[in-house]
Amino acid sequence: MIRRAAIADIPAIAALSSQLGSPVDPETMPGRLARILDLATHAVFVAEGDAGPCGFAAAEHRLLPSGEWVELGSLVVDAQVRRGGMGTQLVAAVEAWARRRGVDRVRVRASLAREAAHDFYPALGYERTKTQHVYTRTVR
Repeated sequence: MIRRAAIADIPAIAALSSQLGSPVDPETMPGRLARILDLATHAVFVAEGDAGPCGFAAAEHRLLPSGEWVELGSLVVDAQVRRGGMGTQLVAAVEAWARRRGVDRVRVRASLAREAAHDFYPALGYERTKTQHVYTRTVR
């Protein structure tokens, strides 16, 4: 079952996030997730398995002068249940949310290192539209 995330899901979402190998700060992540859940331009969906949350997707409605789309920012399915359809269901939930908001384009970025994603998204009908470099600067 796919449902909207709730505050009670934050520990499970944090644990799932760490499965992708990205650093997860256990002190700041719960606060960030709580803020995201309160934003009307964001949605977080949870895949509920027999033992509780087993995946999640986080999306953001982006509206810029160059266009409007929903960005699928995070998609994680627990390693023990991958390839069971949960990822596809989570993407479908994000797409339905986009349609309800009147948005007809969903965009997702996948790191070059995430080889499975490069098969997964095209299998769902997504097409690669560009490659890019990402630059970051800390402004504290």
